Amino acid sequence: MDEILDECKEKMKKTFDAMLHQFSKIRTGRASASVLDDIRINYYGQSTPIKQLCNISIPEPRMIIVQPWDKTTLADIEKAILAANLGVTPENDGNVIRLPFQPLTEEKRKEIAKNLKKIAEDTRVAIRNIRREANEQVKKLEKDGEISEDEQKKMLKDIQDITDEWIKKIDEAEKSKEKEILEV
Repeated sequence: MDEILDECKEKMKKTFDAMLHQFSKIRTGRASASVLDDIRINYYGQSTPIKQLCNISIPEPRMIIVQPWDKTTLADIEKAILAANLGVTPENDGNVIRLPFQPLTEEKRKEIAKNLKKIAEDTRVAIRNIRREANEQVKKLEKDGEISEDEQKKMLKDIQDITDEWIKKIDEAEKSKEKEILEV
């Protein structure tokens, strides 16, 4: 019985973490190095994340500076950033690549907030699906005579409590990120 609860908690945590990862990629009004997390280039035959090939700094709120340790990778890094379609045009001066982030328009902020709500809602649905699967497992145990009806009711309540806790965390993360996006 504890296995079902532990598995349920673990799946919900992974789902929540995946949502936070998606949130970290959503562009707010300020520069964030996490927008470069998934960008890779071919470096000596290996697909390598650019953050392993350079120093990434944020000297001001709307600027990211990418300084490769190997200057020969500069052009490849610039191409990869352009291909990633971040909504930013890289400026290459031969030593570093500057990524100037323009302030977001009100319309763009609202569009991003709408996308944020969709991600959060999809996560809530995934959490509820995990709850449904766990509930079905518990009901099957009771039907097969492995647990009593009282144990079933207690476990269903525990599963619901876990679900409510994760839904609350999703709501808090969504509100926090939305505030960050809409902040001028």
